[in-house]
Amino acid sequence: MEPKLTEIRVEGKTLKVPSASIDGRTVIVKGRWIRMAAVMDEDLVDGETVREPGSFIRSLQHTGIAADLLTFAQGLTDVTPRHQYQMEWDNAAVVPITSFKEWWEKRLPQETRRNVKRATKLGVTVRIDHFDDQFVNGIVAIYNETPIRQGRPFWHYGKSFEAVKEETATYLDRSEFIGAYHGDELIGFIKIVYAGGCAQILHILSKVCHADKRPTNALIAKAVEICADKGLSYLVYCKYVYGSNDKSPLTEFKRRNGFEQLLYPRYYLPLTAKGKIVLRLKLHHGLINMLPKKLLAALLVLRRRYFDFLDRKSWAPAQAD
Repeated sequence: MEPKLTEIRVEGKTLKVPSASIDGRTVIVKGRWIRMAAVMDEDLVDGETVREPGSFIRSLQHTGIAADLLTFAQGLTDVTPRHQYQMEWDNAAVVPITSFKEWWEKRLPQETRRNVKRATKLGVTVRIDHFDDQFVNGIVAIYNETPIRQGRPFWHYGKSFEAVKEETATYLDRSEFIGAYHGDELIGFIKIVYAGGCAQILHILSKVCHADKRPTNALIAKAVEICADKGLSYLVYCKYVYGSNDKSPLTEFKRRNGFEQLLYPRYYLPLTAKGKIVLRLKLHHGLINMLPKKLLAALLVLRRRYFDFLDRKSWAPAQAD
């Protein structure tokens, strides 16, 4: 059986990867040297990702997909390991939801509370918004503000209205968009997707030129308020720690906004002899994650400085004119 191809987006680029449908899930395979099979958009799946692993593997092996490893995780609201397969602890950045007051008074540093209040004082308004052409145009303006963000080329810079609308329109039936406005100008937005009793932050971005107004802090505060009103378990913002870099500016930003690390089980199942070797040698996370923490941190600093230099250089002629 020939596997079909499914479009995915990796670092802002659209790729076509082998895929198959198993138990109502779309399974995709990524990687060239190490071919890793996983449920597509695993974090956004309602219910258990893989219900019966043994049956799931047998079905996968009959699809014609060539994969060395299968990985799947338990949900964030079910963190006690339940399977006998090789397991590692994965992590997510979460705000445990009890009430908005509890998050505001007990989880937020005083500085962040001041930032949210500052946004209001400087005229920022935050509201649930409609996903229409006007809102998409606002997103395009945010994307096209600068080609460099967080010390690296920004994936979405220069994309057309049509491309941005298509990429942002996923899971609309269970999504919410929150906009931060200064006057009539959209200066920041969040897209959250509801799945498994949680709200996943899929996009969050604000204009650099309005950073002094702290729109991102205000957006997160509104998202927590919405989650509390809906009685959800967690507001989730991707991972808390990426690889071995536990001192990144993004991790610190999440901590300052009341997110904490939640560990949950992730399983790795070898499907080929090569997959067994990869797991034994712990190569399944990629070579970069095998670097010493200090060396990795130094390399990331160098990368940030390099792209910041390119950004300043690219803007210099325009500023001179």
